Amino acid sequence: MAKSTIIILASTLCFLSFLGSTYAQEHYLVEGNVYCDTCRVHFRTKLSEPIADATVRVECSQVDNSNNVTFNEEAMTDSSGLYQVEVQGDHEEQMCQVALVKSPREDCSEIDHDTNLQKAVRISMTRNNEVVSVVRQAIPLGFLKAERLPGCADLLQDLGLKEDGTHV
Repeated sequence: MAKSTIIILASTLCFLSFLGSTYAQEHYLVEGNVYCDTCRVHFRTKLSEPIADATVRVECSQVDNSNNVTFNEEAMTDSSGLYQVEVQGDHEEQMCQVALVKSPREDCSEIDHDTNLQKAVRISMTRNNEVVSVVRQAIPLGFLKAERLPGCADLLQDLGLKEDGTHV
């Protein structure tokens, strides 16, 4: 009796494991942060400020047809400017990227649509790239402040940069 119970229990566990692996879908977690670029230099500085309640979008589309969107999800940042978006499925043959959508701050809501910046926020959503973790870290994204803060000139000088961001 005990032997048959163990066999039935083991068979049930094997079946449930098989069933779970059959229906389990790959998933990834995209994490990142949003800040106010108070010096308008396109990178985070000690004067940058996190933006709470900003909206970002994670979008995946076909490489040869960006109108064919296969995944589209928006998220809001927390009080520290951090966000997380869960992405279902493997998107190996697609281009996935994180983009700024909306800032709650009127004084810091400009989005720089420079194509070089857009390429920088692409993320890989496949396990066929030697990345073991399901967590994908996106680079920090910054809304541009309408007017630079007064301390930016000194900060840039300390960094060895001119006001236009070029080296001294």
